[in-house]
Amino acid sequence: MAKKRDYRAEAEWASSPEQVKRREARNRARYAALKAGTVKKGDDLEVHHINAPRTGSLDNVKTKIVSRTTNRKIQPSRGKKK
Repeated sequence: MAKKRDYRAEAEWASSPEQVKRREARNRARYAALKAGTVKKGDDLEVHHINAPRTGSLDNVKTKIVSRTTNRKIQPSRGKKK
C-alpha cells in the first residue's frame, strides 16, 4: 500500500528559505521570458533550466523554452519505478 502524503511536511519543505529562493528564481525566469515575448500567459510552454543543479541557486543557469510535455519528460526520475 502506498504511503500517505504528509502535507504538513511538504508545506514546511516548500516554505524553507532555500526552496523559496529557488521558486523565486523560476518565477523570475518565466517573467523574463514573458517580457522577451517568447512565452505568453496560458500557453503550453515552460522555461527549462539547462543543467540546473539539484540544490542551490538557479540564478545564472541557461534556460530555453520547451513544451510542458517535453519538460516533464526530461526531468530526473526522483525514485519513480519504471
